[in-house]
Amino acid sequence: MTSTTQPDVVIRRADRPGDLGWVVMAHGEAYDEQFGWNTDFEALVARIVADYATDHDPRREAAWIADVDGTRAGSIFLVTGDEPTVAKLRILLVTPAARGLGLGARLVEECLRFAREAGYRTVTLWTNDILTSARKIYQAYGFVLVSEDPHESFGHRLVGQTWTLDLS
Repeated sequence: MTSTTQPDVVIRRADRPGDLGWVVMAHGEAYDEQFGWNTDFEALVARIVADYATDHDPRREAAWIADVDGTRAGSIFLVTGDEPTVAKLRILLVTPAARGLGLGARLVEECLRFAREAGYRTVTLWTNDILTSARKIYQAYGFVLVSEDPHESFGHRLVGQTWTLDLS
């Protein structure tokens, strides 16, 4: 007889020592392994995390970690955009070992719940077209593609995408 115990999944604030460093490391490792992206991507994530760590407004900005059986397995950030009513969804990640558990959707859901409570009217995000799993999650929550731009980043030719969600 085999056990089919469901993993213990917890979505929590990224407020424990090591959480922010883990976000940077996990992004660097996962994107290198899956897409061959260089350390320029890890540096971008490090800047996003550092900006959040040094200057975020906890009433309007937050970050979350998904734990699976007590181990970090995912993350997402929500920060203020260029206008006071616009938020940016940033650096969604689910580690390869934790994919298929619905963590991406749960992280996005938590992020959007917070955005609504914080009074944002719109949430935007920037991603790349090769990130198909994330794109499916964004589309399921109603995000709409508003622009695409080819670029060379992280050691590859990519197509960047900007998506937006009207929260009203």
